[in-house]
Amino acid sequence: MPRDLEPSLNEKAFIGQALQDGLRLDGRGLEDYRPISLSLGDEYGIADVRLGKTRVFAKATAEVTVPFSDRPFDGIFNIVTELSPMASPSFEAGRPNETEMLLSRILEKTLRRSGALDTESLCLAAGQKCWSVRVDVHVLAHDGNLVDAACLAVVAALRHFRKPETSIESGVLTVYTPAEREPVPLSWLHSPFCVTFSYFGEEAEIALVDGTLLEEQTHVGSCTISLNRHGEICQIAKLGGTPVEAVSLLKSTQIALQQARTFSTLVDKALADDAKRRNKGGLIAELSAENDRVPS
Repeated sequence: MPRDLEPSLNEKAFIGQALQDGLRLDGRGLEDYRPISLSLGDEYGIADVRLGKTRVFAKATAEVTVPFSDRPFDGIFNIVTELSPMASPSFEAGRPNETEMLLSRILEKTLRRSGALDTESLCLAAGQKCWSVRVDVHVLAHDGNLVDAACLAVVAALRHFRKPETSIESGVLTVYTPAEREPVPLSWLHSPFCVTFSYFGEEAEIALVDGTLLEEQTHVGSCTISLNRHGEICQIAKLGGTPVEAVSLLKSTQIALQQARTFSTLVDKALADDAKRRNKGGLIAELSAENDRVPS
């Protein structure tokens, strides 16, 4: 299996010494993220996140299906990740590696198990019909911190998504087209975000956020904290590496809370701007534009 090019011993020593002096290669502070941009698509449910050179694309879709037999009153919600060779030479098409499995697992715990999406609202007829919502996550460029970028993209895509309006009469389900009835947003309960820390030093005494690929390759451990803007922690993933002191972990949690609020504000602003763009002039203006006649 192909692997990323490992940093040399000199690079590892240089990065470690710089961090001891409170410096990072790109000039950021230890608690600073790279420039973040979030753009929403013309079609509902599409989000494109750029975090430095890392880029993640997410698309939400929905279809009517049969609910699981053990959850007849719930809809279905799935997140599917794809890491293609286009993003990194270490990724192989159709062959999940450790990075993809960890990404999928953390997104699962952060979004599905935390109840961010109200799956009961996806039920159309108990035990018979429900909505199956799926988010496809595509990594287009990998330069570190895929988890935070992917989580931001999934949350934005789901909050931007609109599903078709439906009605049931005499047991017959009718799904309306956007031309017949305005699509409706998902029932969204809270917005959890991932904030990943990389630890350096012999005792993991140095913590920084939003590590680049080179920093991730040289750290002694990492920890991903998932929480919403209200400080409610959904999960903490400390997957191996050097142990981290409890005091350092508590400090990381406070930093993560501030960043989660920043992410939440970013998504709210993007959604507000998108709604303003779509509603510019209103429906009457759209109809008038379609019916304009050029005088002969």
